[in-house]
Amino acid sequence: MVTSREASKCLANVLLLGSETRQMFVDLGYPAKAAQRLKAISPVSSQQMLPRPLTTLEDELLYSRILFLLTYNTTLDFSELFDDYQLAESIYSNIVRHSKHYSKSGRNDSQPALDTQALSETLKLLFNLSQYYPQHLSNLARSAPHILKILCRINLSTPILQPPVTYLVNALLNLSVDRDDKPHRDSESNPWFPKPDQYCNIDRFISILDNAVRTYTEEQLETLATPLVTLLRKVFEFAPSHVRPHMQTALLPANSDRSQPLGQSNTLSSRLLRLSTSAVAPSFRESVSSLLFELSDKDATSFVRNVGYGFASGFLMTHDLPVPMSATEGWSTAESDIGLGEKLTNVDGNEVNPVTGQIREMEPDAPEEEMTEEEKEREAERLFILFERLKATGVVNVRNPVEEAVREDRFEEVE
Repeated sequence: MVTSREASKCLANVLLLGSETRQMFVDLGYPAKAAQRLKAISPVSSQQMLPRPLTTLEDELLYSRILFLLTYNTTLDFSELFDDYQLAESIYSNIVRHSKHYSKSGRNDSQPALDTQALSETLKLLFNLSQYYPQHLSNLARSAPHILKILCRINLSTPILQPPVTYLVNALLNLSVDRDDKPHRDSESNPWFPKPDQYCNIDRFISILDNAVRTYTEEQLETLATPLVTLLRKVFEFAPSHVRPHMQTALLPANSDRSQPLGQSNTLSSRLLRLSTSAVAPSFRESVSSLLFELSDKDATSFVRNVGYGFASGFLMTHDLPVPMSATEGWSTAESDIGLGEKLTNVDGNEVNPVTGQIREMEPDAPEEEMTEEEKEREAERLFILFERLKATGVVNVRNPVEEAVREDRFEEVE
């Protein structure tokens, strides 16, 4: 067995480093053997869910990695492995066993590095299979409650977006939008919104996002945090009606943010607004803008009211969405827009600037700067020329103020 395991390590390294060897492995008919080995070590009863030897963890890591690598650059049809070797059940059983390590108390001991690595490889395999074989999502989706359990109870490291957290998030992406097996919106058995605390999973996602946007650079967020924002968007899509307002409150600007132009405070919503205009993180920028638009019920007017026209305009224009006519005019006078201007410029009874989102009465008074002597001279010269041109037209009879001053002896030359 030791020799077999060492050979599997070498094989996994070869498949990783030489992509052309993967098809050779498939042509020789060995994927079925890897799936059979994975099935053999996967626990099938509660007794087998107990902590297993490190050698078994190592086998899970190796065979999951081999199968994961075979999802790239091969002609392998994994449907045979699903049907003949219960691949989905093997993945499910391993994830359930990993979830047993995490208790409600939150006092979870650090897991051995090998355990974390084995979990990561299983999650990577799960994500790719859910991506390439959607017809098997109904079987793969059984793992979702246990992935959520691990993500909610795992001790988060610093920096926060590192394995296995990133793989836990990725693994949930396709499971959350499974159209055939998606629970009813208001079902009490929905694992995404469990009855004891229907906000626990959402709050965990938002907490991770809040930590990430405070920690990482925009370039890092582009790679690491985009899947998390995508997950929040997909969760909001099928969230029960009473859960949606909780997400909107947590992610959209609050009234306290409107004491200054939106995007200038240090809250999560302000940070997201600033990131929605990032020049170096296009995918993350698009995901954040889409999230804020969807939190506004995909309504352009609500979107402008929630984030201000300054942040909303770019997204609306690039997606060919109509910009509310009153967005920059404030109160509309058009009969067809009755009430629209008020909807844009009032938030909870406070009149706001539709462009910046700031409460009107909290806007600073624009200081009137004193003109310099040079500016005064340029302005006087400009007015003199304008009066002379107007006088030359003969349309109106005007007197140049300078001529009038000279005539009345009120003109004083200054050296």
